[in-house]
Amino acid sequence: MAGGTDRAVLCPSSTGSSDPYCIVKIDDEAIIRTATVWKTLSPFWGEEYEVQLQPSFHSISIYVMDEDALSRDDVIGKVCITRDMLVEHPKGYSGWMSLSEVDPDEEVQGEIHLRVEVLGSQGSRRLRCSVLEARDLARKDRNGASDPFVRLRYNGKTQESTVVKKSCYPRWNETFEFELAEPAGEKLCVEVWDWDLVGRNDFLGKVVFSVQGLEAAGQEEG
Repeated sequence: MAGGTDRAVLCPSSTGSSDPYCIVKIDDEAIIRTATVWKTLSPFWGEEYEVQLQPSFHSISIYVMDEDALSRDDVIGKVCITRDMLVEHPKGYSGWMSLSEVDPDEEVQGEIHLRVEVLGSQGSRRLRCSVLEARDLARKDRNGASDPFVRLRYNGKTQESTVVKKSCYPRWNETFEFELAEPAGEKLCVEVWDWDLVGRNDFLGKVVFSVQGLEAAGQEEG
């Protein structure tokens, strides 16, 4: 991968500057973290790296971060270099590239294993959701992992699982039940979050179920 610098329009923090560094990811796997350049809106890193790209890779993403000693580091923006872009520049590319804004919903990755079913007879039915495990979740913490938990929302009520510390492959094996709404027009929303002791929790992704469709099937797992 050719070395180069990215021009960043950095947003100053309360101190009037930022403490930027870069994270380089290949297909959502972080492989490089640059040094932090302290108290500047015009950073220069001058660092070069060589990495082996697998033939099946899709993209290289370079995130510009603002380091914060007291809370979660902020994402200033990112540059995404696709495999097709590299094919167009077989000798490499060096130049200015504009940073794009990071949408948390676009950063979602991974899968969650659920079992959802309708129990009981007419008049006293329940919606049961078993949260089994997840895999390949996004890494949101400095230790290269996340502290994931699951939040379930249905018919105005919310329940949460326990937090699994330092894991992108958590296992919960927890079961939750809700009183089934009549008619069952509400949707069941299963959200995955990264718990943070300081600052706000990070969104990792969600799955939404149509309970009306579930009633016909009786149970879904996958």
